Amino acid sequence: MTRVPETGNRPESGRFHPADPGFVQVLPGAPGGAGDKFLYIGIHVRGSVAVTCAGVRVFLEPGDMVFCDPDRRHLLEYGENCRMRFFRVPRGCLGVSERDLSRVVGVPVRHGEGMGALVSDFLSALAAEAEFHRSPIGVRIARSAVDLLSVLVMELLEKETGAGTPGVSKAGSEMLYRIRAHIEEHLTEPDLSPESIALAHHISVRYLHKLFQNDGTTVSQWVRQRRLAACRNELGRTSGRRTTVAAVAHRWGFTSPSHFSRAFRDAYGMSPSEWRDAQRP
Repeated sequence: MTRVPETGNRPESGRFHPADPGFVQVLPGAPGGAGDKFLYIGIHVRGSVAVTCAGVRVFLEPGDMVFCDPDRRHLLEYGENCRMRFFRVPRGCLGVSERDLSRVVGVPVRHGEGMGALVSDFLSALAAEAEFHRSPIGVRIARSAVDLLSVLVMELLEKETGAGTPGVSKAGSEMLYRIRAHIEEHLTEPDLSPESIALAHHISVRYLHKLFQNDGTTVSQWVRQRRLAACRNELGRTSGRRTTVAAVAHRWGFTSPSHFSRAFRDAYGMSPSEWRDAQRP
């Protein structure tokens, strides 16, 4: 990881452009497969930076953050003497669907609110500790940063859902929030199912499916996605490299090692073993 350069008006456009050499700070320890796509998170350091969110131009304050997509770089504009830090993260590491990721792109994250305060301080400290960037401890710290970003994404999505998802009442949005929390708590249980989830919340399976359908996914897809993300994170850690892939899969509720391997490859473009081997320092 190199020091973050100062970034001012870009001669070609003055807009966010992650393809510029040296412009993006890459989180170490979070490599992806050859086909991985990336999301960028920028932290405002100084100067004038504006982001267009839902058609409204919002100015960032120092410490504020914003998720950026290379295909939507028009959302971010720089003023004079601007400086930002950018981090690049494989989209698959964040553990949510592409549809959900698109919902957080361009949304300002204030540095003094909720997870925003923790993530902003953590990433700023990580960028400043240059001596850790290539060390084993730096790799572990970077993976912790990715975990924090995943939680931040979930918080942003929950706030959006709480504000009202089309087709779902406020009570339904609150129910969906509780159901997702329940799923996170019981991910390791192999018998976690739509039936058991509905029973725990005293609702019908049909209503449960409707809540997730209105959110653009299904119950089973959500559970599988969260389990795969948990397995990927564990296999990338030192402790995960000391056990078998099958044991990690079983711990997170997968009863069939072959099914887990296929699902993992479909989601991340490589086998669980290939992913684990790629994380070795």
